[in-house]
Amino acid sequence: MKRSGFITIIGKPNVGKSTLLNTILGEKIAIVSSKPQTTRTRIMGILTKDETQFVFLDTPGVHKAKTRLGDIMVKNAVGSITGSNCVIFMTEAGRTPDKTELMLIEKFKKQRVPTLLVINKVDSVDKEKVGQTIIGYSPLMNFEDVIPISALKADGIDIVLKAAERFMTEERWFFPDDMITDQPERQIAAEIIREKILRTLDKEIPHGTAVVIEEFKESNSMIKIRAEIFCEKASHKGIIIGKNGASLKRIGTYAREDMEQFFGVQVFVDLWVKVKENWRDSVAAARNFGFNDDN
Repeated sequence: MKRSGFITIIGKPNVGKSTLLNTILGEKIAIVSSKPQTTRTRIMGILTKDETQFVFLDTPGVHKAKTRLGDIMVKNAVGSITGSNCVIFMTEAGRTPDKTELMLIEKFKKQRVPTLLVINKVDSVDKEKVGQTIIGYSPLMNFEDVIPISALKADGIDIVLKAAERFMTEERWFFPDDMITDQPERQIAAEIIREKILRTLDKEIPHGTAVVIEEFKESNSMIKIRAEIFCEKASHKGIIIGKNGASLKRIGTYAREDMEQFFGVQVFVDLWVKVKENWRDSVAAARNFGFNDDN
């Protein structure tokens, strides 16, 4: 009997939600960086294992929004709880519950959604701190399971899957068994470029960027991509391009390498930089860049 269900991965920024999804799938479909709020939209990852299809929703980190884009991100994350078979509530070892996490837990309780507490990055602290985190979170609600993991090292992933499988229901699969994401190829390319911006540039500048794929031409042996990088200030444009175009070239090279690995063909990347002042505080601009608050 085939079984399937939706699992929302939710938590604060930088707790390792996207790393968990990538590790579960064995394929990089969600970008990761050390900077908070890397994930901006819900990303669907699909794992079909034996007779069970797990549909994971990786969500933006829940935080105190300072821009209209931030509002949309948080709304989309919290809205993903509705209709889920279960929730993976992620935190990290050494953390204590804060107001944002307590708000999320109240949402889980109100919606009566089965919730797994997954404590990530246990490889980065000693066992005593892991124990303190378990003691700090466990009494807050009746979690179905409390699972310490290291998403980066794939330690404990099998336990997470086994725990989530209990909440899958007997019904047809929603997707073909060889499908791993519903993201269009254009979106994957845009996110890869944005990840390289996050990894290449410092401070606030990367958070004020958006990437739009203007051309995506495929042939049997090559994909040609023309992408526009939007930033919020003219001064940021110069930093993104760099002296003699060095920074932009580096972003393009790193992006091309990842795209070739993902798409399995040669990729040509042509990057352009434009200014759209304060676009993160404009709902219209955010929607034009693909960020919709349609929950």
